[in-house]
Amino acid sequence: MKIQRFFEPEIDRYAFDFKYATPSKGWAQIDSEQDAWYYGQWANPIELRYISYAEGDITLAKAESPEAFVDYIRMLKKWSDDSGYKFKIDPMGNEGILAAFVALGLGDLLH
Repeated sequence: MKIQRFFEPEIDRYAFDFKYATPSKGWAQIDSEQDAWYYGQWANPIELRYISYAEGDITLAKAESPEAFVDYIRMLKKWSDDSGYKFKIDPMGNEGILAAFVALGLGDLLH
């Protein structure tokens, strides 16, 4: 995974929900009990990308292969489970996103 991290104090998670990580751009929301205005996660199974936002800290990840993307999402799921948070991926009603997750073998993580 190619991972970039940076800090952006002038936005909140809703910038990702409504502008940067939208279903029309191939992004699904990763739902957990941690979700709040200051925290969120999104995954793009078509471009094999991941974003997390936590109080201005942003992590962008890009997988080099479908297998690396699946491993990364499974690692996030395990961490979430081990931490006691529920973890489900919401394809946001987008059939293309849903089909891409299923094709990757991640259908068991979908709402």
